[in-house]
Amino acid sequence: MTDALGLLLVALVLPASVQDRDGAKQLLLELRHRQHMARAARRVRHLFADSGFAGKLVDWAHALLKTTIEIVRKPAGEKGSR
Repeated sequence: MTDALGLLLVALVLPASVQDRDGAKQLLLELRHRQHMARAARRVRHLFADSGFAGKLVDWAHALLKTTIEIVRKPAGEKGSR
């Protein structure tokens, strides 16, 4: 996970068998733990993610971590990567 400038906040390596959405929960919990241990004054409260992270993860992050995950979708009609 990086900040808006692309600076690394936290990284987590998981087996390829773990879905991104499931790994994201672990990543978000690790980030929260590190911020808590560092007594960081500013906490990550708003995230941007692609449509692969839509669904239950968004609700989970909001309910448990009080964090908003905004799903960024491709413009209509766009195919593949830019």
